[in-house]
Amino acid sequence: MILPPCGLLFALTLAAPLVSHAQQHPRDREIHDADTLAWWHTTEALSNDGMEGRDTGSAAYQRAAEYVAGRFKAAGLEPAGENGSYFQSVPMHESSVTPEGTSFTLVGHGSETALIFLQQISIAPADDLPPKLEAPLVFRGYCGKDVMADIAGKVVVCFGTQRAGLPTGQMRAANARDGGALGLINVDDPYFTIEPPRWPYAYARTVTLRLPTAAITPPAPLAAMRLSAEAFATLLAGTGQDADAILKLGGAKRPLPNFEIPRNIRIRLHVAQRDIASPNVLAKLRGTDSGLRDEYVVIAAHLDGYGFGTLVYGDNLYNGTLDDAAYVALLIQMGNDIKSHRLRHPKRSILFAAFTGEEKGLLGSHWFADHPTVPAAQLAADVNLDQLRPLFPLNILTAEALADTTLGETARIVAKPLHIEIRADAETERNLLRRADQYPFLTMHVPAISFIFGYDPNTDAERRYREWYQIRYHRPQDDITQPMDFAAAAKFNTFFYRLVETIADAPVRPAIYPTSSFAANKH
Repeated sequence: MILPPCGLLFALTLAAPLVSHAQQHPRDREIHDADTLAWWHTTEALSNDGMEGRDTGSAAYQRAAEYVAGRFKAAGLEPAGENGSYFQSVPMHESSVTPEGTSFTLVGHGSETALIFLQQISIAPADDLPPKLEAPLVFRGYCGKDVMADIAGKVVVCFGTQRAGLPTGQMRAANARDGGALGLINVDDPYFTIEPPRWPYAYARTVTLRLPTAAITPPAPLAAMRLSAEAFATLLAGTGQDADAILKLGGAKRPLPNFEIPRNIRIRLHVAQRDIASPNVLAKLRGTDSGLRDEYVVIAAHLDGYGFGTLVYGDNLYNGTLDDAAYVALLIQMGNDIKSHRLRHPKRSILFAAFTGEEKGLLGSHWFADHPTVPAAQLAADVNLDQLRPLFPLNILTAEALADTTLGETARIVAKPLHIEIRADAETERNLLRRADQYPFLTMHVPAISFIFGYDPNTDAERRYREWYQIRYHRPQDDITQPMDFAAAAKFNTFFYRLVETIADAPVRPAIYPTSSFAANKH
């Protein structure tokens, strides 16, 4: 259900004060402390329908960026972007495959069967995709290098595993290119239940950093596609192959067969291209200690969402409330709390960063890492806010890069009096460490950490967590009406405030352990 933009009142005020009973927002009665209420009002302002999902490069994203900059300024934070502004422009290039003029058809046995774009099959857009392609299909199991024989001029179908010890998506694509394939279809693993495949796709759109041509060495053209597990049965219909049995073998990491598929796939594409730019929003608070204020603790969240996309349960606006408007709002709230003296003014400086293009591949944080607006050597730590889902009581936090830096032990010390247990990631196959904006900081040898609401197996907390990924993650249902545990949100916000204060006031700068793969001596 699409609601009216109830948070726009706060977009106009550049502040989030408490409101009278007559002005209350729909969920105010669920929240019992002023700080959490102010944070949630800002979340509503950033992710109501009027913000249109804040898609990278859109006018709506620009409105959101200007709103955040205004709130940073109102909190007394100084500009930390380019040319004395709060903005750092990030140049990008967008390629998209539009539904109009695009089709995928299976041809063989005297018949044609259409696959539904964005519902059953999608494709990674690229400027070099041909507008028309027809080729035979072959199945090559996990698409390891050893089985990629006789694929030249064909479209190779692979079991699209994410499991450890098997070829990664990058390896499968490289093997397909090396074998001369024209295309690659990764079939979903329906047994990868820790992060189940989701359909429909919002859209088929690729956004990359716009770099000098000399800096880019393009790979050989390859039409890289993804197919739903249900549509795999359609692809194999009439071939004598059992799609369900193959998927079950793949889900168990068992050996898979290799065979020819006696039909072609006919592809017609409408590819659109454009250059865009989208800003990071950056602000700073100078530290109070003359010996520490030249060092910066970065606190970051991503401002971008998905915008408008494919209809899901009658809604096509992907608001991105918990992913990640709520945590840009928390940056704003921390700035407000320092200004009002609810929180201490820290000894180290704080760099507030609302990054663009995270959903398109960490583009804003990568750009900042390559073009920092403060000296890179003065970046002491990064605390990234993403992947946080306050859906159930907060007793456990999973921490990414927990054992890589001293920030892990700091987090444990801060969490203990709050009765929060800090745990390492138990689902490393999801690769969450490299999927959020802390990763570019680690690659530049800056200690970084991020958190996920954790749970014990077979509990209600796990059920709620899994359900969120099934029905809300990167969908329109991640909006301001979704179920929330505001007591858990308040507890996390308190943990975050105390963690940043502790890092910023510590006499010793955080460090990456020499044993970590992110240590400078490992590169």
